[in-house]
Amino acid sequence: MTVSKRRKALAAASAVLGGVLVLSACGGGDDDGGDKADGKSGGGSSSQVDKSAAEKASAARIKIAPANGSNAASINNAGQVSVSKGSLTAVSLTASDGTKVAGAFSADKTSWKPSAQLERATTYKVNATAEDSDGRVAHENGSFTTVSPQNSFIGNFTPEDGSTVGVGMPVSINFDKAITEKDKKAVQAGIKVSSSSNQEVVGHWFGNQRLDFRPEQYWQAGSTVTLKLDLDGVEGADGVFGVQQKTVTFKIGRNQVSTVDAQSKTMKVERDGKVIKTIPISAGSPDNKTYEGQMVISEKYKQTRMDGSTVGFTDDDGKGEYDIKDVPHAMRLSSSGTFIHGNYWGAPSIFGSVNTSHGCVGLQDAKGANNPNTNGAWFYNNSMIGDVVVVKNTGDKTIPPDNGLNGWNLSWDQWKQGSAV
Repeated sequence: MTVSKRRKALAAASAVLGGVLVLSACGGGDDDGGDKADGKSGGGSSSQVDKSAAEKASAARIKIAPANGSNAASINNAGQVSVSKGSLTAVSLTASDGTKVAGAFSADKTSWKPSAQLERATTYKVNATAEDSDGRVAHENGSFTTVSPQNSFIGNFTPEDGSTVGVGMPVSINFDKAITEKDKKAVQAGIKVSSSSNQEVVGHWFGNQRLDFRPEQYWQAGSTVTLKLDLDGVEGADGVFGVQQKTVTFKIGRNQVSTVDAQSKTMKVERDGKVIKTIPISAGSPDNKTYEGQMVISEKYKQTRMDGSTVGFTDDDGKGEYDIKDVPHAMRLSSSGTFIHGNYWGAPSIFGSVNTSHGCVGLQDAKGANNPNTNGAWFYNNSMIGDVVVVKNTGDKTIPPDNGLNGWNLSWDQWKQGSAV
């Protein structure tokens, strides 16, 4: 071999050996020679590096609920953070528009949750920090998007939390989206109504968007009623879920039931079993009879406008047969426009002697609703939402139970037949 060829061969061999050495160094090879044998490795093996990192890592384990990237998250329970083997030191929950959500730690700093209900259809980011018992820090981040209005439903309920109402007041819930037949059972099961009087309370569906609850007889005076909505995540229609998680309580006041007799043209006001006042009235005329049945006062107005065109009473020109802009002491008895109210435009002689109205029950009153000595003012001041007004002897049909809060016109058996559970 010539000198030239020998040099080329040696160079090639040197390159191959150099390559092997480089590969061995980068890969942390498992040969027994070199630095590893004397324990003086400069970089150390991958297992040694991993072991060293693990020894320095925090033992705290942070969990964010829901999981990162979740969609259709609950507006009540999402954004909660917990930690094991450590304590939380900082948590931030921020909406996509930069709004920061206030929250609170548990006493032992092992959990955190938002202080208020989240907004629907909003993306939130969570950043959490914790420390273990050795002061080593751990971090966790995540994001989620809450359920949209299109994919959720709510129930608007009456009466209001903390209110005091009459013995006839049902719990009435109107859903903002139709509940399908197959989902009514689950939705109703997510709503509980109970009374301190231990009366049995049953729900009744009126169509697909209204669910009322009542006992067999009127609520017991002085009792407390509790409505618990546990609808978060309950499916009401395909791909549409509830978002409410709320408890409401209201008080039942004294027992007041007033009976209007269109034949005698009087109303007897009975409170806690005793007649406290008899008032002359004027009910619907023979051409516009007042509904019969048990009706519940659902709204009260010291003064209100009554326009006949809004309830079908129009002249040939399409305008209302009447349009009174300051009807005093008006209390609603039906959704269709039946009221018991003061009347200042009728002659005093009609009350107790003739039925002249378009279907309402009228009481003598004064213009301006400021005279407390009139029968209209007295009844208004001595009535509350939820009181019962029973109307009889008008010659008209019984009011439909879903026309206002008037489910008392169904028998108990009929009422229970409308339950989905």
